[in-house]
Amino acid sequence: MSLLPWIALHALTALFWLWILRWGGAHWLEGTFASGFLVSIFAPRWSEEGLRMCALLMLIVCGISFVLGLVMPELRCWYGGAC
Repeated sequence: MSLLPWIALHALTALFWLWILRWGGAHWLEGTFASGFLVSIFAPRWSEEGLRMCALLMLIVCGISFVLGLVMPELRCWYGGAC
């Protein structure tokens, strides 16, 4: 994947996780069926704090994969897509 679309995908992903972590997304998703699609199949059973913890962990993982992709362009595949 080329650099610009890859950066855009990571930016959108980071905004999603920040929305859950900081901007009320965890409260909005808590106990809803939509959280099963957006976060995890187990998320409808999680509390607001559990959703925030998942978002924090995913934000860290996405940050690490972003840095690794900057250093090693061959790692820029997005979930099995064409590189």
